[in-house]
Amino acid sequence: MAARILCAIALLLSITHHGAAHADDGNSQAAEVTTAEDTAAKPADEESEKPKERARQSYLGRVLAQPMSHMGAPWLIRPERDDEENASVSFDQLELKPGMKVCDLGCGNGYWTLPMARKVGTEGAVYAVDIQREMLQKLQVRAAKLKIDNIEPVLGAVDDPKLPADTIDLLLMVDVYHEFSHPESMLWEIRRSLTSTGVVALLEYREEDPKVPIKPLHKMSKSQIMKEYEENGFKLVREFNELPWQHLMFFARDDSPLPAITPEPTAEVLQKLKASAESN
Repeated sequence: MAARILCAIALLLSITHHGAAHADDGNSQAAEVTTAEDTAAKPADEESEKPKERARQSYLGRVLAQPMSHMGAPWLIRPERDDEENASVSFDQLELKPGMKVCDLGCGNGYWTLPMARKVGTEGAVYAVDIQREMLQKLQVRAAKLKIDNIEPVLGAVDDPKLPADTIDLLLMVDVYHEFSHPESMLWEIRRSLTSTGVVALLEYREEDPKVPIKPLHKMSKSQIMKEYEENGFKLVREFNELPWQHLMFFARDDSPLPAITPEPTAEVLQKLKASAESN
């Protein structure tokens, strides 16, 4: 009973960490979303069972952050965001192609979802996952206005994104993983959703850089990311280290044919960024 109460509290408090606010956000149109009841049963994982996990306050030495309130949404769509974070550069690094099946986990009202949908085209699909039905409704309104119809809104849970198994070519998480109250359960489900060559694209603010103007609990170090993902059956297969504020790391299942790489030390990354800034 206590675990159910904690889960319910976490669900009420949890909110996506990104999205774009528009004048149509007040629209009350009902969303047609995939729920736990609508999702077909997935085949049992042959290698492991899903962790029986309660809501956590810490994980592997890291204190978990509280989800960002929707009251902070205007900051997420600030005009200077792309200049500060190079979001468009990050998007290019996703290497999306027509026909891909991708996921925006913690989609909010679609800051990343909508351009992802355009990029994968009508033959592709975007699973837009959020635990707030209201955010999915706002996303659907925006997508309808832009006549984008290859987005599947999915009402997730704090311990399950409700994704089909062995389907996702790329799963994007932008500044949201560090807020998961059930990280082991979520990573188990995420790993299960990936194809053999599918990848997780993880964007997190650099904890190693005190100049990044983000609250400490909403940052992650590269070493902590590696610890948590390797612990849960992932390997690093690619990274992009030229963003001003964030780590961008790509993880595949540890049984993927994609070759693993060694992460570049963040101290070296910061030195290169400093040298580049000084030369410009």
